[in-house]
Amino acid sequence: MGLLASVGVLLPFPFYYWLWKYPQRWVDMCGKEREPSKEMAKVSHLLKLLQFLSLYSVSTLSWPPLYFYPLFAFGQFLNFRVYQLLGESGTYYGVRFGKNIPWVTEFPFGYIQDPQYIGSIMSLLACLSWVPLQYISLWIMGYLFMMRIESKEEPATRAKPLS
Repeated sequence: MGLLASVGVLLPFPFYYWLWKYPQRWVDMCGKEREPSKEMAKVSHLLKLLQFLSLYSVSTLSWPPLYFYPLFAFGQFLNFRVYQLLGESGTYYGVRFGKNIPWVTEFPFGYIQDPQYIGSIMSLLACLSWVPLQYISLWIMGYLFMMRIESKEEPATRAKPLS
């Protein structure tokens, strides 16, 4: 189960990497009828479900320790706040797919670098009492990898929207 759980935890990151590096291919695949960010969100939600099932398969559930509540709550607050401010297109690579996404300076932006990833990492760390460290570490390494990849965005590589 360990190898399958590891693969499940890492499953989304090649997809995210491919979309970040080759956004025009995704836009072309989606065609004129489907919105690329919405389609990315659908695939991402399926991959997230597989990640959670992978973690669940190696988890030992018990009553959470006290550190769980503030870490998980603040981590999820950051995730929801980012989604609230950016919307689906801003959260799911809309700028890479050629959309004009307005610059946001409200909290947590301007205060926390990569707030959605930081929130997700905090939520994962909150689950350490249930999930072995190696699986949490793999997931966090995936986030750190994507944070690095996404920090080097080249506007010239953005997709051109289909007209």
